[in-house]
Amino acid sequence: MAVFLISGCSFFEKKQTPGKDSEAVVIQPEVKVVAENLSIPWSIDRVDQTFYISERTGSIVKITNGKMERQPVRLKKPLAQAAEAGLLGFVLDPGSPDTQKAFAYYTYGDEQQGQFNRVVVLETNGSEWTEAAILLDRIPSAAYHHGGRMKIGPDGKLYISTGDATEPELAQSVSSINGKILRMNLDGTIPSDNPFPGSYVYSYGHRNPQGLVWIGNTLYSSEHGQSAHDEINLIKPRANYGWPVIQGKAKKAGMVTPIFQSGNETWAPSGMSAYNGRLYVAALRGNAVLQFDLERKRMKPVITGLGRIRDVYIDGEYMYFVSNNTDGRGTPDETDDKLYRVRLESVK
Repeated sequence: MAVFLISGCSFFEKKQTPGKDSEAVVIQPEVKVVAENLSIPWSIDRVDQTFYISERTGSIVKITNGKMERQPVRLKKPLAQAAEAGLLGFVLDPGSPDTQKAFAYYTYGDEQQGQFNRVVVLETNGSEWTEAAILLDRIPSAAYHHGGRMKIGPDGKLYISTGDATEPELAQSVSSINGKILRMNLDGTIPSDNPFPGSYVYSYGHRNPQGLVWIGNTLYSSEHGQSAHDEINLIKPRANYGWPVIQGKAKKAGMVTPIFQSGNETWAPSGMSAYNGRLYVAALRGNAVLQFDLERKRMKPVITGLGRIRDVYIDGEYMYFVSNNTDGRGTPDETDDKLYRVRLESVK
C-alpha cells in the first residue's frame, strides 16, 4: 500500500483543548496518507488489505495496495441534496466473505412526499454497487440531523443511529424511529429480544448520534449537542438519553447523563473506534481525533491540524481516519479529502 509522509506532521504542540476534563498537551504522531482526492467521505470499512469508503456524493471508494477505484452506487431513489445528507453509513456483510454484499444508509428525496432515510442491502459485481433490497424505509428526514452511522455488533445484529430530523420531540417518543439507536437482524426483521417488543428501538432520547463502537459487549455512542454540549454516551437497551429535556451535565430521573460532554465547547463528534480501553472519536468542528480514556476519565486530542475528521477505524497496530474538508464547511486543499494512517503506539 502506497503511503506518503505529510511534511510537518510529527511535532510537539501545546494548545488549549476543549472540555473541562481535557488535557492541554498534544503530542502529534507521524501521520501518513493512504489515499487522497476523496469526495466527502463518510464511513470506513475494511476486509483484509482492502478499504471501502462511502462518499456522500454516491460512490464507494475501494482501495487495495495503494490503488484507488471509485465505484458508483446505483440506488433506487435519488440522493437528497440537503446539508449533511447523501450516502452515509456503510458496513460490509460479515456473512459475505467475498465482499459481494453490504449494508448502507442513505437520504433520498421524494418529490411528492418529502425527504427520508432508508437502510438497504447493496450488492456488487466488482465494479459497481446496486441497491438490492430495502430493510427499513421512510425514516423521516429534514435539512439536518440524519444520523446514519451503522455498525454490526458483537451479537451479530445491525445497529443504526437516526437523528431527530430537527423535530426534537420525536426523540422522546418510542413510537418514532427518529432520535434513536435502532437494532435489527441482518435480514431487516426485528430481533425478538429487543427492549421494546415489535420495535427496532434500542435506545432513545438522542439528538443526532454519529458514532457507534463496542468495547467487549458494551456499546458507546457519540452525539452532537445543540450548539455545544456534545456527548459520549454508554448505551444500554431501553435507556432514555434525555434529548431535548436534558443535555450536557443536566440530570433528570429516568434519563441518562453522558460519560463525557463538551460543555460550552463544540466537538461535533462523528465516527468512533476503540483500542486498549480508550475511545477514539472523529471531531468535525473540533478538527481532531479525540481520545477518551475511560479509566482516567480524561479527554485529549491526539491528531490535530488536518481539518474536519469524519470517521475513525482501528485495525491491528494502526489507526485510520478520513478528513471531511470537502463537505462545504471545511477549507479543503487541492488533494482533499484523504484517508490517513497512524501507528497506534505513537498515539500518546
